[in-house]
Amino acid sequence: MKKHLHLLLLAAAICGPALPARADDTYKIDPVHSAIGFKVRHFFSYVNGSFTKFEGTINVDPDHPEKSSVNATIEAASVDTKNENRNEDLRSAHFFEVAKYPTITFKSKSVKQTSADSGDVVGDLTMHGVTKEITLHVKFLGKGQGMGGKPISGWQVTAEPIKRSDYGLTWSKAVEGTAVVGGEVTISIDVEADKTP
Repeated sequence: MKKHLHLLLLAAAICGPALPARADDTYKIDPVHSAIGFKVRHFFSYVNGSFTKFEGTINVDPDHPEKSSVNATIEAASVDTKNENRNEDLRSAHFFEVAKYPTITFKSKSVKQTSADSGDVVGDLTMHGVTKEITLHVKFLGKGQGMGGKPISGWQVTAEPIKRSDYGLTWSKAVEGTAVVGGEVTISIDVEADKTP
């Protein structure tokens, strides 16, 4: 419930020093080679899901990484848990209520480098009409020329589990005292981004 976003998603602009580039470098997230995933408890196990439609832009300032930024948008209706009945339930008023809240967005507010290839990006995650501040932990995976000759870069993004109730996703049911759906959602995001001209 992620992502996003990540986004999701995404905000690895913190890795500016590892990217020898101009201060106005812009990267667009490649949805074909990126993934926004989530995991939530179901009884005694976990259900994994993802969002299949998303976009985002990463602006990198290598000399001043704290001035870098990221914005990402996820189509909530693109949620996919490999079960269409469950997907439709997640799109309904029980959860995302996609007819009323069609997108999930992330907009960075600050960037802090924590090591040579990692950092924390603080931003606003808006989901189900509620905006909360979260921190994305970002690891820079590398940069180079892609198959088409265009510069690409890659990042791995995680976050502390979020409470779905914080975003008004409060549907709950118990069977013999065991919750059907857990209250915390774990987010994982893999990003490949293309440098724009």
